[in-house]
Amino acid sequence: MTNSSPFRYELLHADAQTSARLGRLHTPRGTVELPTFMPVGTLGTVKGVDIHRVRETGAQIILANTYHLALRPGEETVAALGDLHAFTGWQGPILTDSGGFQVFSLADRIKLSEEGVEFRSHIDGSKIQLSPERSIAIQEALGADFIMAFDHVVALPNEASVVEEATWRSVRWAERCQKAAQRSDQMLLAIVQGGLDPGLRRRCAQELVAMDFQGYAVGGLSVGEPPAEMYAALDVVVPELPVDRPRYLMGVGRPQDLIEGVARGIDMFDCVMPTRNGRNALVFTDRGPVRLRNASHERDRQPIEADCPCPACQHSRGYIRHLFQAGEMLGPILASIHNLAYYQRLMTRAREAIAADSFAPFREERMRGWNEAT
Repeated sequence: MTNSSPFRYELLHADAQTSARLGRLHTPRGTVELPTFMPVGTLGTVKGVDIHRVRETGAQIILANTYHLALRPGEETVAALGDLHAFTGWQGPILTDSGGFQVFSLADRIKLSEEGVEFRSHIDGSKIQLSPERSIAIQEALGADFIMAFDHVVALPNEASVVEEATWRSVRWAERCQKAAQRSDQMLLAIVQGGLDPGLRRRCAQELVAMDFQGYAVGGLSVGEPPAEMYAALDVVVPELPVDRPRYLMGVGRPQDLIEGVARGIDMFDCVMPTRNGRNALVFTDRGPVRLRNASHERDRQPIEADCPCPACQHSRGYIRHLFQAGEMLGPILASIHNLAYYQRLMTRAREAIAADSFAPFREERMRGWNEAT
């Protein structure tokens, strides 16, 4: 990062036995302690949880989505209401993803060219064009602190030629994003693609590092491949990334994936899993997931997790199960809050373990607990 940038990554400590690292990301809207998990607020809201409660879970930074917000209400409307921070009420840092994943997974009738993508809105069928320059313009209008390069995402597994073509297109588009970015108060991160091909991943990372971005993300994972293959890709990519820049693993994931990512040197994560699972009565604990709809919890007096201070854990499992069975909206809300709080406590404990050079035993203990039956 250049000296003129208002963003600065600070490496505090490297774990003695793993590649885990403790750091800080200094931003104009506050300091983010790393590693961190970013709750996903796709449409400017973390589903079912008001923004003040999101802050109370320990979240330091949230994510919003360029594609969805451009379609509704439109970036001009968000800008007219102040920017994403004023719009949502979140005064800490915000990251917007580029829209690439959503274009290739949600949009109808895609026409892909080197210029960009033309597609039909999944909302009303209207024709929309999105290019690297357009993605950057939308993200600048939204006013996020961290913005992402527009990339070409493909499903895995896939044909080698398809993955390679998408990878090098993503590199070319990243260069166009870099040239299009105008605001000095936003950090632009490039996205390393390459599927599950180690050589392609490595070459993509090297090309992007040579362009000197302020931060780097690993994309195109957790899209259908087994976890072991995702970890293998990280083993290849992360050593190629600069030690003085933040590293972000996009769209991941399970608690196990977060810990394995941290062990490999990842700093930032995001995923809809805490809230999506919460809405479906699945909650996370140190002893694995708990399915609150199970009949075994009907008269269960214990909280979801005994040492958790979140609002959900002020109630019994039996009560929260009743809320789900009765169709009361409070059930999904409480379960979502618990899961968000659990992810933040997990990251806090990971940071403490790295600082104490005890991340390896911490990782082993967490994995053992998650593998036990609830």
